[in-house]
Amino acid sequence: MNRMNLKRKKSKRKRKFLFFLFIFTMTLYFSFKYLVTKEINIDNQDIVRYLLKDMEEDFNTKSNLQKKLDEFLEPYNLLNMNIKIDKTTPQASSNKKPTTQPLVYLYNTHQTEEYAKTTLAEYAVSPTVMITNYIMQNILEEHNVNCLIEERRVKDVLNLNGWNYSDSYKATRVFLEDSKKEHPTLKYYIDLHRDSLIKDKTTVQIGDKSYAQVLFLIGLENENHAQNLAFTEQLNNAINSKYENLSKGIYKKSGPGVNGIYNQDFSPYSILIEIGGYENTTTEVMNTVIAISEIIGEVIKTNEQKEYS
Repeated sequence: MNRMNLKRKKSKRKRKFLFFLFIFTMTLYFSFKYLVTKEINIDNQDIVRYLLKDMEEDFNTKSNLQKKLDEFLEPYNLLNMNIKIDKTTPQASSNKKPTTQPLVYLYNTHQTEEYAKTTLAEYAVSPTVMITNYIMQNILEEHNVNCLIEERRVKDVLNLNGWNYSDSYKATRVFLEDSKKEHPTLKYYIDLHRDSLIKDKTTVQIGDKSYAQVLFLIGLENENHAQNLAFTEQLNNAINSKYENLSKGIYKKSGPGVNGIYNQDFSPYSILIEIGGYENTTTEVMNTVIAISEIIGEVIKTNEQKEYS
């Protein structure tokens, strides 16, 4: 009698497991079908390769992977993930790869600006303008131009000071001053943004590739804006000479209701670039960032060689 009961229990557990497996499989199947109908790509190997390039050495062995996991799961680290930063001297340790002598500082005044979700992975993590930093860093450092990426949250500075979103440039000014103090070799400051126009106003087809167009912005209320303008024109002309219509040009802003400075008074080599719009895909953005980063790297190296020759 006990054996019969045991067999029935095993049979019941087996049926439950098979039912769960069926439901799980069908959920995956219909999820996949839904994504296909939405023309969503399942992967983008190029974007993954650029974003994960810096992790190759860290994760090439099981022991290193376990070390990283242990470090992340350490209770102290988890508790400090949302630690508040000081109003005037935010945590410099949160910057990405602070090289010994960084020349270029990559940052985003509007960190939450998003691009279109077009891959399966992006439905878990929204692609923001911050992805452009890592692609640009990889390209520039291939040209032996060292970069420092700002990863501290603008939102934290806004909250601590009781500032609004419109004060974002005041918040990133704190980062600029702090980073320059810690890394005196910084000279070129690149603020990467995303435009708010619809796709047909932010996209261009060049050859067999679709690119997110770029737009340079210059604030005329910086009394030294002529130096920024000259450097921006150099970049703009170089980009369009190699990729026709990739750049939409230079937008000069001043007057009531606009910032007019955009922290470009901080350095004669401060530039603001808008890359694509909210409907552009990460592939289009990546194509553009790779293209302009190659050119920016060449221009910077040429300028540095002239200065020290």
